[in-house]
Amino acid sequence: MRALVVGAGSVGGYFGGRLAAAGRDVTFLVRPHRAAQLAGKLTIASQGEETVVPIKLISSGVAAGKFDVVLLAVKAYQLDGAIEDFAAYVSEATMILPVLNGMKHMDALRSRFGAVHVLGGVARIATSLDERGRILDQANFHDLAYGEWSGERSARIVALDEFMTGAGFDARLSTDIEREMWEKWAMLASLGAITCLMDGDIGQVARAPGGIDFVRALFAEVAAVIARAWRPLSDSFKSQVLSFLTDRASSLTSSMYRDMKTGYRIEADQIVGDLVSRAAATAVATPLLSTVLVRLKVYEQAQGAKGSH
Repeated sequence: MRALVVGAGSVGGYFGGRLAAAGRDVTFLVRPHRAAQLAGKLTIASQGEETVVPIKLISSGVAAGKFDVVLLAVKAYQLDGAIEDFAAYVSEATMILPVLNGMKHMDALRSRFGAVHVLGGVARIATSLDERGRILDQANFHDLAYGEWSGERSARIVALDEFMTGAGFDARLSTDIEREMWEKWAMLASLGAITCLMDGDIGQVARAPGGIDFVRALFAEVAAVIARAWRPLSDSFKSQVLSFLTDRASSLTSSMYRDMKTGYRIEADQIVGDLVSRAAATAVATPLLSTVLVRLKVYEQAQGAKGSH
């Protein structure tokens, strides 16, 4: 099996690098700046140890044949450009495995390539890039789940599972990947909304007077939107998330909050904005989520103003 990893950032670089180190046939599609930075090798720093992996790199437009699977691991706001970059490498038999946040990307990929090509995917990992372009592993979980949208254990998904398994991370074939994607979005949107609006970690919000009531009300909005757009989240999942989000001892923040603190671009439209849009289309009231979206848009305006100067 031949894999094309689109995006050699902290997520695509980690999973693709582990696959390459395990001897899988992996090629990275990268922009010229990242290609120059990598210079044919990827460095993963994990638990005090560095792994340097020789990798194959191509840039868009370079002939490389067709690939069996495209692991799409770019930021959601980079999706349109990434599609143009990798479209030429998709054949009639290519599987596209996206691990982007939210659900908005699924419509874009299906529209361009057809639903048959698009798998469901969920990545759970905490990584970042340092100033040298190394991938810093910041947690002890490295999970990649994938599956057919129908839940079928097709021959191609079983072959993909064999390709992914045993490469130094927790690979898992899911027969209910749609549910897993909605649940991840619910968790991610809630965590991001709470920390970005309140400018603090989960414990700080929970310890503040009225903080837990705010968290419960915001998560209720998220759950109501998903119930209307898809189906109700399970009671056990909701209880688990609320326990997680109201932990007074937690120092947890969201990646979107950390990006805001460092002045990076954020996935406002994909993580929160799409929920607000779906709510408006189905007459679900989301006063708190709408307030969060205003906060994120104010940040984006400020970043745009900085860029223009």
